[in-house]
Amino acid sequence: MTQNIQVYNTLSRKKEKFVPINKSHVGMYVCGPTLYGPPHLGHARPSVVFDVIYRYLLHVGYKVRYVKNITDVGHLENDADAGEDKIAKKARVEQLEPMEVVQKYTLIYHENMAKLNVLPPTIEPRASGHIIEQINMVEEILKNGYAYVANGSVYFDVEKYNQDHPYGQLSGRKVEDLLSETRTLDGQEEKRNSADFALWKKASPEHIMRWPSPWSDGFPGWHIECSAMSTKYLGQEFDIHGGGMDLLFPHHECEIAQSVGSGGKAPVKYWLHNNMITINGKKMGKSLGNFINLDEFFSGNHKLLEQAYSAMTIRFFMLQAHYGGTLDFSNEGLKAAEKGLNRILDAHKVLITLKPNGEGVDIQPTKEACYKAMNDDFNTPIVLASIFDMVKIINSIHKNLQFINEKNLTLLKTTFETFVFEILGLKNSETKNTSTDISNEIMNVLIDLRKEAKRAKNFTLSDSIRDHLAKIGVTLKDSREGTSWEVKS
Repeated sequence: MTQNIQVYNTLSRKKEKFVPINKSHVGMYVCGPTLYGPPHLGHARPSVVFDVIYRYLLHVGYKVRYVKNITDVGHLENDADAGEDKIAKKARVEQLEPMEVVQKYTLIYHENMAKLNVLPPTIEPRASGHIIEQINMVEEILKNGYAYVANGSVYFDVEKYNQDHPYGQLSGRKVEDLLSETRTLDGQEEKRNSADFALWKKASPEHIMRWPSPWSDGFPGWHIECSAMSTKYLGQEFDIHGGGMDLLFPHHECEIAQSVGSGGKAPVKYWLHNNMITINGKKMGKSLGNFINLDEFFSGNHKLLEQAYSAMTIRFFMLQAHYGGTLDFSNEGLKAAEKGLNRILDAHKVLITLKPNGEGVDIQPTKEACYKAMNDDFNTPIVLASIFDMVKIINSIHKNLQFINEKNLTLLKTTFETFVFEILGLKNSETKNTSTDISNEIMNVLIDLRKEAKRAKNFTLSDSIRDHLAKIGVTLKDSREGTSWEVKS
């Protein structure tokens, strides 16, 4: 199925016709999550955005190798190579091995993605499993003269690289401005320039995660992992690299420099970035008290939420905005999304009962409008508008206010189901009538009661809830993220 797809390329800052490097095969790499806590909306949006793009490329006939990594090492507390590794820090707080932290939150992430009906990537590599590839790439960059060793760490030399290749094309940053920035962070004295970034960091004595290398026992920098893994699985040049707008600089800018610095080629043909998420008009952040993880959305267990919202409501809400625009979550918006989703799902129940009732409606223009919208940089809001046009047609036919012949009824069913379920990835909301669902709801109620009791300093009641649950084999675990529970086997 040939389609004239246009994508907005962040690198060229314009829409371009999508032409894969290898004709019918598409290589797509998306920066996955750094999992040192429960998955949140910031993890959900790029997952849903690139899931729809992946689904559409498959639908129109491309073979897609979709790589999405898990960051489990090397991501420091800030983007200037200073501070403690975020996962190692979490492991220290929870008194776990770092890989226990990663596994714990990766499992939750996968469960959340399954609820959101996000298809798994074809390859999901972890940074810790590709240390050799990262070391090899650093060695190539050093050999080509674009990096230097300082006290057992290796840094990319931005100034030297910029003499041969333009640095800052993706983000629009000027190297002169970057090089003139003052050194205000710990460890900056090792660098020749503040704009230089770590390819390999020498581990301090207390650092938990470390590997041997030609330069020191240490760990890779954050940026090198994606360059090494994308090259391994997609080659030195591939079609699509995706991720959040917050990764554009420095992460993606550094990826380009590393790939050119090691292999001499710009790695990506089309850079696609989803925009940011706000909550009630404000940037999401723990310090602002508006940080809501996905399980809290699904349970409604957060002070800013008026009710629980299904995973499909969250997915539908995201699809109402183009991926390149900002997305603001609010209870009002989510409730409206819930109603809109129910309208579509209710219409499908009616659609499967319809029978031809005469000549009248022509569905072909609506089908063409859906494809036109998806071909225009995956414009899901316009697709949804066409789907709601189909909802109106379905309800009108059901009431005998409009007529449709057999050919158009078949086209209506296939178009509706193709775009609602196959491409947009919506599905019927989970029914909460199984024993497991009921148990989860009961536990949420008990945990909320205990929380209220503790807030009111009624420790007799809060302890009583905990002790009674313990008698029947249910253990409550309190942490900074809230209270979780498990059943002793």
